[in-house]
Amino acid sequence: MRKERLIVPAIAVVVVVWMAAQLLSSILFERSMHQALEDLEARGEWHVQRTESDAGWLTSHGKILLSPLLGRPWRLQVSYRARHGILNTDIEGTLLPRLDTALQRAVGDVSVPSAPRWQGRYHTLSGHTELRLALAPLVIEQDGRYLEVRGARVRLEGVFGDWRLRGLFNELVLRDRDARLVLGPSVLESRYTYTQDAYHFNQHDQLRVESLSLIHPELNLTVAPLELKSDMVLDEQELRIASELIVGDAILGDEAPQAPILRGRIAAELSRIDADAVREVIAQLRQEAARGSVDMPVEEGLLARLEPNLLQTLKESPRLDIHAIDMQSPLLGIDIDADGALFFDSRRLDELSLIDASRQPMPSRWRSHFEGDITWDNAPPVVALWLGLPLSTRSLTFDLIQGKWRVNGRPLPDF
Repeated sequence: MRKERLIVPAIAVVVVVWMAAQLLSSILFERSMHQALEDLEARGEWHVQRTESDAGWLTSHGKILLSPLLGRPWRLQVSYRARHGILNTDIEGTLLPRLDTALQRAVGDVSVPSAPRWQGRYHTLSGHTELRLALAPLVIEQDGRYLEVRGARVRLEGVFGDWRLRGLFNELVLRDRDARLVLGPSVLESRYTYTQDAYHFNQHDQLRVESLSLIHPELNLTVAPLELKSDMVLDEQELRIASELIVGDAILGDEAPQAPILRGRIAAELSRIDADAVREVIAQLRQEAARGSVDMPVEEGLLARLEPNLLQTLKESPRLDIHAIDMQSPLLGIDIDADGALFFDSRRLDELSLIDASRQPMPSRWRSHFEGDITWDNAPPVVALWLGLPLSTRSLTFDLIQGKWRVNGRPLPDF
């Protein structure tokens, strides 16, 4: 009899604990969702809006609208439905792209069998999130031109302050009458680490394209592979961007199948971009987005309002270090082994304008702020001949002085 009396209270305790755990799971998921959207906005690149939100104990659902902060060429509607468990929350939803009127006219209709679906899982205790997307093949058509995307798979996972993305993209084919461009397969790997409000962040990206082929009645070109690496760091003092482009064998199939016209690598780093000014630009962009609307996230005249802070990003005299230009052309018999550095003179910033950058005399003013030099060692005699230098010249120094190029002390010839 005593055991029977204990069963009901035990069941009641289990039910209460289960309900509390379910409620906690829902609350933690909602908090994680709110934090993730804030993280996305913190970079100052996206306008994020939750148009619907219904949080429940057992299930939650809603819709999120994403669009580029600068301009309004397209919007992405992300719907989600979450089923809360005590330890995990399973999520699924759809992606629905929407183009603005001008872009819709430019690219034409998008033929997709159904809205792409995505799935994910949120781990309640650790806060770790995994999202997966499988994109079915789709075709974009416009006036006899076709862009065919032959499927993709994307995986995003991480926690607050540390996110990883891996994308596998099948071939992308662009056809325009007799011409065809085939890109891929491709792999994108990215990692983004950051502090609160992206005050400091580090982003590493690596994109590898196995093959790029251009088929045209007058030209057949194949490049295999192409690889781009990038590291972006925002610390207390500066924003630095280091990049490396690796070009595989570029072959003109009809001309010389066994002799690449180009291959090699270029490595460079941009530094001394003022960190505080960058953060001011990001904060200002977020304020602009908060005042905007769904149809126009940013109001007109944005560049004029951003110009003072954008110019301040240059106040520490940004520097572009060209660590290596290591390119070869077996077909032409030319090797390029060069390095150097270019600088921006930050004096007299008040003379410069971004709004009037294309109007005279502003272009010449901007050019006059650039200085630097690039040295090409072991240059072939034919290059010296092109530049009007003695055939015995083996080292070429290209000097940039107030926006004007000179080579080995002589004005660069007009080509």
